[in-house]
Amino acid sequence: MRKVVAAAFLSLDGIMQAPGGPDEDPTGDFTLGGWTVNYWDEMMGATMDKTFGDPFDLLLGRKTYEIFAAHWPYVDENDPIGTRFAAVTKYVATSSTSPLTWQNSVILNGDVAAEVKKLKESDGPILLTQGSSDIIQTLLSADLIDEFRLLTFPLVLGHGKRLFGKGAIPAALKLTDTKVSTTGVVLSTYVRDGKIEPGTFALEQPTAAEIERRARMAREG
Repeated sequence: MRKVVAAAFLSLDGIMQAPGGPDEDPTGDFTLGGWTVNYWDEMMGATMDKTFGDPFDLLLGRKTYEIFAAHWPYVDENDPIGTRFAAVTKYVATSSTSPLTWQNSVILNGDVAAEVKKLKESDGPILLTQGSSDIIQTLLSADLIDEFRLLTFPLVLGHGKRLFGKGAIPAALKLTDTKVSTTGVVLSTYVRDGKIEPGTFALEQPTAAEIERRARMAREG
């Protein structure tokens, strides 16, 4: 059984759009692309190295795939992430008929949730999302995400594509790891923790017997 792990860069207000550069994804007149760049430090780099050092396959939406395919095949041949991304299988959710030109790329079309469910039931490494806010909504609505690896940046973007959008369903999560970078970025890992169990801070209402006891004490002075 394979796990689906959603890894994302987030603003404090939950936006994940275009973290890497101004032209990455201007959809919806988003003009703040590249908002993560000035917060990078060694701790964050080490965290990403560990994420990409463990076995994984990529699970991407078409837009993120195109961004990656326009960048990673052209980095220095000794770049460890570029080498790793080239080697892993890249499952791409797309309705486009255009071919996928990056090596080891596989199209997921039709019922993407059903296709990912089949992948989860197969043998292999984790299925790691990067960006891909649209496919994340599909995965959330089908309750297919097992773990979140989030880097939350100390800024507010106001509008843009969100991690937890319309596809989110109520669920409890357990924090299994957290640390803070030198630039104030919070690195957190969450896993499933069953259903939400509501509670209350309201004072308990007295029983009829208790009301009678209090009334009797008041009468007796």
